[in-house]
Amino acid sequence: MSLRMALLALLRVGPLSGYELQKQFSLSVGHVWHAPSSQIYPELRRMEAEALVVGEEQTRGERGMRRVYHVTPAGDAAFLDWMRSPMDYLRVRDPAHLRAAYLESASAADARRFLNAHIQQWQAELEQWEDEIERIDAGRSPMLVRRLAVTSDEDREATIAFKRFAYEGLVERARTELDWARRGLELVDRLGSATQ
Repeated sequence: MSLRMALLALLRVGPLSGYELQKQFSLSVGHVWHAPSSQIYPELRRMEAEALVVGEEQTRGERGMRRVYHVTPAGDAAFLDWMRSPMDYLRVRDPAHLRAAYLESASAADARRFLNAHIQQWQAELEQWEDEIERIDAGRSPMLVRRLAVTSDEDREATIAFKRFAYEGLVERARTELDWARRGLELVDRLGSATQ
């Protein structure tokens, strides 16, 4: 359901083609909800069948066509209903923490390799999210610029503040994962020296 709401959130800012939606998705909501194009296009078709969006064919260049999607009043209402409804939390599926629970089955070298890869992954995430905060602060975040273009003056401050707030949470999550993995490396070293 969240993919649908992410797409509606993007389309509420203005109409986009599937390709433009995919690009905007990866630059914005893709930071908090991953979805490849193989999921985006089928979801758009389902949303169109349910009258949440409407697609119109537009000519592109001399011979090309593209389908541009607009949110319908029903789609707008569905998004606002979702925003008002209680959050439906899902049980966590975390392969890294699952693996960590059984690291005694790995060699010290394999455990270190796993934890170092985890650090690399989350360091990249941290840098990406910190960069996005810088873009927000500088007024250069592409999706935020689009949103602000259709946002009333009285809602601008809140739009910017909540966008930044979301990324601050992601930064904190990345830092927590980095700290956890570094503690794991210390644990591997301590346990390794205790058994030698």
